Amino acid sequence: MLGLKLPTDPRWVNIVEKNIEEILTDHAYCEQKAASTAVSLIVSFPEYTELVQEMTALVREEISHFKMVHDRIIARGWVLGRERKDQYVIELMKFFPKGGSRQSHLVHRLLYAALIEARSCERFRLLSENIQDEELATFYRNLMASEANHYTMFLAFARKYGDREEVDQKWQALLEHEAGIMKDLGKRETMHG
Repeated sequence: MLGLKLPTDPRWVNIVEKNIEEILTDHAYCEQKAASTAVSLIVSFPEYTELVQEMTALVREEISHFKMVHDRIIARGWVLGRERKDQYVIELMKFFPKGGSRQSHLVHRLLYAALIEARSCERFRLLSENIQDEELATFYRNLMASEANHYTMFLAFARKYGDREEVDQKWQALLEHEAGIMKDLGKRETMHG
């Protein structure tokens, strides 16, 4: 369903289990960045009314996810750590060239967002099925569906606002690029890396 070309090695869950505090901190910042992305799309493309409506709802949802993760950090006696660079996103963002039309810029941002959500969904599934911490397994199972919905929403908007054939070609090329990135990642307790 997600179309990812290279699945995450299931052993990634073993890495995560050795440092739950780190994965929760990284996850919290991923939710915060997702909310920021939605705000940025509203600010950058206010004339796309349907997009603005959906991004407004997404901001609320993502910030509520941030709070849920933060609450789990607090409940375990920890504090939110400092934000780390997300090497996955840094490498992913190198795919599309800078510049171009405003519309192509929008489509590229939507495709990036769709792929990040798809990878998050896949990682949440892995955690829900394999992590020994039952509370976190349930938590990630519940979040998995919303990530899948976000992925399909972003991809649908890209197809709506761009030429469908061209968007689908770019999407497939981006998926291939992401698979190359993933060959070098998955060895750290981060949500994407």
